[in-house]
Amino acid sequence: MLVAIIGGGASGLFAAAVISKYASVTVFERNEKAGKKIYITGKGRCNFTNLCLPNEFLASVVRGSKFLISAINSFPPEKAIDFFSEHGMKSVVERGNRVFPQSNKASDVTATLVKTISANGGKILYDTRVQKIIACDGGFTITANGEEFKFDKVILATGGVSYQSTGSTGDGYKFASEFGHAIIEPRPALSPIILKEDVSSIEGLSLKNVCVKVISGKKEYSEFGEMLFTHSGVSGPCVLTLSSLINRLDGQKQLVIDLKPAITKEELDKRILRDFEANINRDYKNSLRDLLPKSLIPYIIARSKINPDKKVNLITKEERLVLVDLLKNLTFTIDSLDKIDYAIVTSGGVDVKEVSPKTMESKLVPNLYIIGELLDVDAFTGGFNLQIAWATAYAAARHIGDF
Repeated sequence: MLVAIIGGGASGLFAAAVISKYASVTVFERNEKAGKKIYITGKGRCNFTNLCLPNEFLASVVRGSKFLISAINSFPPEKAIDFFSEHGMKSVVERGNRVFPQSNKASDVTATLVKTISANGGKILYDTRVQKIIACDGGFTITANGEEFKFDKVILATGGVSYQSTGSTGDGYKFASEFGHAIIEPRPALSPIILKEDVSSIEGLSLKNVCVKVISGKKEYSEFGEMLFTHSGVSGPCVLTLSSLINRLDGQKQLVIDLKPAITKEELDKRILRDFEANINRDYKNSLRDLLPKSLIPYIIARSKINPDKKVNLITKEERLVLVDLLKNLTFTIDSLDKIDYAIVTSGGVDVKEVSPKTMESKLVPNLYIIGELLDVDAFTGGFNLQIAWATAYAAARHIGDF
């Protein structure tokens, strides 16, 4: 049996590593090397899964959790760790159950898969871009670099359209749609958020233990933790999570930061009063050093519209309450999510209603399989998206290899 895998990213390589024990496998990779996106994940360390139970895992899936029930239960994070260990790559578990290679090298993930494929007799054709896939006589004819190849089964594993420099340029959407599959509009997920307000003066400012909310009409999403300001907006763990929750919402959206979530407005007011009393002869602009990060103070002063040269003993209660409200509800208007090329993953893709959740086989075309980020499934950060790649690849491999 001849199996073609289109795409040498995470899901494609994993599928090839498993299937090559049972069938003749050829991976078509358009780049000069495989796993380009793997190399840059986890800041070059590759958080390749999250060690949690299947039900906990599925709770971190933003879209497609029901579709993934079978795949994640059949190949949970524990099995992914075992697979890599059995093939020579040890791992370590860190904060938040994030799992990394023991070496802290993302390249080891790719090297482990490529080595396994080679050991099993599989092939990877580099610098080979597929132009056309045609179903015929129960099999497929693939045209790549002007040459034709015949296969019994095809797995589409081309990824989404985030980080296009790694080769994810949407070829899989074209192939799937040519076979009649519906494509849910690709949108950025785990993405920075662009704000309408000018925040360039606080670019690079990192905040910890803050509460960040996005409000859109009657809908409200909230995250607690870390964030940072960019030249044109915000990013960081809280923001990335929120971006995945709001990327399909239309209409005006506001982002609200509670800089002091551990205390109430009344408690914060008393705290500011104490600071003012301790700095009674100082100007307002010099009175917030114990309350806020140094780089944030000029921005907050400007937003409060209180004269920065005003003595704190002259600041009225009304002005002070304006400051309190500002610190508890620092509000911005969201312009958009950042460009999809800067998103960690793509939300959207092949409609999962048209794909078998147990086998990843197309319901429209026999012997065609669709896996990984090409599907309309996505999850939060923490190793969840790569685990989806492994699990969907394993589901297809098990069906093809009949094991």
